[in-house]
Amino acid sequence: MFDTKVAILVRDDLAVWQKLNVTAFLATGIAGAVPEAMGEPYLDAAGRRHARLLGQPMLIFAATTEVLQRAWQQAIRRDLARSAYVRTMFETGHDAANREVFRSEPADAPDLVGLALHGPRKDVDKATKGAALHP
Repeated sequence: MFDTKVAILVRDDLAVWQKLNVTAFLATGIAGAVPEAMGEPYLDAAGRRHARLLGQPMLIFAATTEVLQRAWQQAIRRDLARSAYVRTMFETGHDAANREVFRSEPADAPDLVGLALHGPRKDVDKATKGAALHP
């Protein structure tokens, strides 16, 4: 049992490619924000080194706009590590543009399509309340 939890919430009405894209980006955000959550490098049977993965499970949730906004507010209130993906990021082509469109979103209610959280289990559970595990 882990003391912390990783949860990724993704809008339930996105195209499959968008859900996968958002999930991948958000997971890298948590990995970057919480390097201590990373496990050790993987070695294959030939001794070749492979990249580290997060050392604990990530739960992926399908979420409505309302659930995402509630989770956003809870995450900020509880100071959880978070990464966010807003709808306009689908229209950009690089990281600097992503940061620019993210910064232009309303601070209290960005147009979220995805949100990843890491923190104490109890706090992440409260932030994800109302979200169902992704089918």
